[in-house]
Amino acid sequence: MISEPMTFSDVLAQTVLDSLSAHIAIIDQKGIILETNQAWQGYARKNGLEGNADAIGTNYLDVCENASGDDAEDARKAADGIRLVISGEAREFLYDYPCHSPNGEHWFYMRAVRILYDGPVRVVISHEDITDLKLAEEALKESEAALKEQKQSLEESNIALKVLLKQREADKVELEQKILGNMKKLVFPYIEKLKKAGLKARERTFVEIVDTHLKDIISPFLQRMSAADIFLTPQEIQVASLVKDGKSSKEIAEILSIAETTVHFHRRNLRIKFGIENRKTNLRTYLLSLS
Repeated sequence: MISEPMTFSDVLAQTVLDSLSAHIAIIDQKGIILETNQAWQGYARKNGLEGNADAIGTNYLDVCENASGDDAEDARKAADGIRLVISGEAREFLYDYPCHSPNGEHWFYMRAVRILYDGPVRVVISHEDITDLKLAEEALKESEAALKEQKQSLEESNIALKVLLKQREADKVELEQKILGNMKKLVFPYIEKLKKAGLKARERTFVEIVDTHLKDIISPFLQRMSAADIFLTPQEIQVASLVKDGKSSKEIAEILSIAETTVHFHRRNLRIKFGIENRKTNLRTYLLSLS
């Protein structure tokens, strides 16, 4: 029997099918494969599928329902979805699934669409290889998990670092307190006694130099008001507090029941101990900055 020559429309349709990268099959209402494209046939040959590579005449639905092994569940879901399209209950059916072979792991995106025309039921089934997309998704998930783990690790390290810094600051303050306390109790009382002793001018100069240098050494510690409190006399602390509150020398004298000249004396000592005696710095402003 001589087959009828293909019309231009037939050639055009087949050419379009063969130009697509997706594996395409056209089935009838029973699930019988009527036509496939070159991509479908090439995949069948490459993976050694049984029967003719074009699979024409094979019942696609039977193949899905009789599948076994790891692919059985996905195959049955595909058959159920295609039946919905054949019956007209669904315009299309979409499904992505794994389809691993001896050549490696693969994932496909299946789409079943019914051809809308007045003739017999025809459904186009396409399988698009989305392996690269799936691998990219997996890599992205792994990267996100790694970033999340790294973020958590950084947060934990940051918390630990804050604790260490806080402890270091506390240790620093404690050390300053000890140094200032020891200087006040163990060093400066003897320097004051030496100043009041009957020293010769040269020896007195040496004592004053030692006194000045020691105060220069501890002056950075006095930048903290809490540390300064250790080094100040009780009455100097009172005067400093009232100066900081904005009280005048006259008001301070009345509050503390001391002479105004005594207040001036304490103010001068405060400036010396804070290292601002030779600077045009307001004592109250300086005390407020320490607070």
